[in-house]
Amino acid sequence: MKAFVKFGVVLAGYVAAVLAANAVVAVRIAHTSGPDAQASAGMYAFGDGLVFIAVFGTVALVPTFSALWFLRPYRWFWTVLSVAALAVAATAILSASVYVMTAHLALPRESSLEIWAALAGLRMLVSPPLAAVFVLAGIIAPSRTSRWVLLVAAGIEGAMAVYAVLEWYVGCCFI
Repeated sequence: MKAFVKFGVVLAGYVAAVLAANAVVAVRIAHTSGPDAQASAGMYAFGDGLVFIAVFGTVALVPTFSALWFLRPYRWFWTVLSVAALAVAATAILSASVYVMTAHLALPRESSLEIWAALAGLRMLVSPPLAAVFVLAGIIAPSRTSRWVLLVAAGIEGAMAVYAVLEWYVGCCFI
């Protein structure tokens, strides 16, 4: 298969993921357009954004798998991806540390530490899709070193996701 066709297949997959996510959000908006939604428009908009991200991220795994499969013969790509994945996973550790350190502090309004704590919470939200992509890449990776590095990065992101679920939904804190 020629490179142009491969690129088209991957691009079409991502377009399909966007269309699927838009369709699901449109259905959600149609079913939640009552007085509660109008009274809490910002909360509903955030929920719509999360639904979009979840659906897009799930459907986009297919074109991502295709892209990674097409890039399998390029060793330099896997080296760069492995290093980048480890760097991104390091930000998960950093954000968890900031979140834990600031969880029970009364921070002054608009301080830099408060901003970092808020960003740490947002960083936790992207851990599940990153873990999925790193696992997918780790499975497809052609070399043992790239495979292990990507799976370690996936493990770090997965641990971050588990911590976020335990902290936010179960209510247990590890400090």
